[in-house]
Amino acid sequence: MRILQSVRNKNLKKLMQEIRVDSYGVGIMLPKANHYLVRLNKVSNISANILKQEMLSLGGDVAVSRGALTGSVKKTDCLLMGTLSQFDRLNNKLAAQPFGLNRLAESLRSSFTRYEREDFILDLGRYRLNLGVRTHIMGILNITPDSFSGDGLLHKDCALKYAGQLIRDGADIIDVGGESTRPGARPVSLKEELGRVIPVIKLLSKKIKVPISVDTVKPQVAEQALDNGAVIVNDITGLKDPKMVKEIARKRAAVVIMHMKGTPRSMQKNTVYVSLLDEIIEYLGERIDRATSVGISPEKIIVDPGLGFAKSAEQNLEILNNLRDLKVLGQPILVGPSRKSFIGKLLKTAPQERIFGTVAASVIAAGNGAKIIRTHDCLAVKQALKVGDGINKS
Repeated sequence: MRILQSVRNKNLKKLMQEIRVDSYGVGIMLPKANHYLVRLNKVSNISANILKQEMLSLGGDVAVSRGALTGSVKKTDCLLMGTLSQFDRLNNKLAAQPFGLNRLAESLRSSFTRYEREDFILDLGRYRLNLGVRTHIMGILNITPDSFSGDGLLHKDCALKYAGQLIRDGADIIDVGGESTRPGARPVSLKEELGRVIPVIKLLSKKIKVPISVDTVKPQVAEQALDNGAVIVNDITGLKDPKMVKEIARKRAAVVIMHMKGTPRSMQKNTVYVSLLDEIIEYLGERIDRATSVGISPEKIIVDPGLGFAKSAEQNLEILNNLRDLKVLGQPILVGPSRKSFIGKLLKTAPQERIFGTVAASVIAAGNGAKIIRTHDCLAVKQALKVGDGINKS
């Protein structure tokens, strides 16, 4: 299920209060002003026609394929159109219907509950980040000689100094990575990655007062990083390795689950999708279920659509434009547009010259639902997000 769009007047409650509408009336009328499109995939013709008739009776509508009306196909995708109030009444009607529509009602209710959620408190052990107050920033600390952005560091004292600057510039989290994930990057051995990352995390955990994330796909690196002060695992493979899932659960750590197809060496050959956002949502939903099934708390799960990972430049723009659709997963969204090639394609600039493009993408992402922005350029992004958050909350 995918909630495609919500058209809402954020000022409506304030306007009604200004004209002194009774509080009871405000509660009744607000759901009538919020309009949604909900896409359902592969619904039987019988169920689709019932859905259409029920929504029509409530003043909404359901778009179905022509073949569902003529009987030339057995299943159809559906696009439900209505207000929140109409969907509430639809759910009450469906609860007594056969053909699995009662289960659909339960799914619709839970999907809307997840979609509307904003009050995320990220549980990081001794750290707790209130992601509902403002957009947070994850500062990038690359311990690699081959970072695509040219900011790689190899000496732990330099890394400490750089981390301190990121924090002064506004980073709420420091993300430490010892293996480049740029397109075409070659994998790094376990020994090499451990040698790069663990000494830095040991030092940072003693010197800085913000949460540390480790950017790795190797369970052994995650284990040692968590033992030495990291509290988040940022896994670009989306918990592909069962050992990684178990390790994060055992350490009671938080996790960033990212969408990607293939590996960094091959991912840009895997950019074909039937429905990009639907496939990302389905993939992340399955990985969330995998994580919670082995004991990872939902309050410790962050999702990332994976900009630049098995995505064309145009697909990255589509994700940013429709990022709010990922809210149906009910987890805080992290986005990493920082200096990515799709920005370079638009601006025709090198990675180090993409700060303004990064800022623009970050503000758009935050406005469309991102709670955490992963970036190299913390100060510029921090200032832009502060203005953006201020405008959105005014």
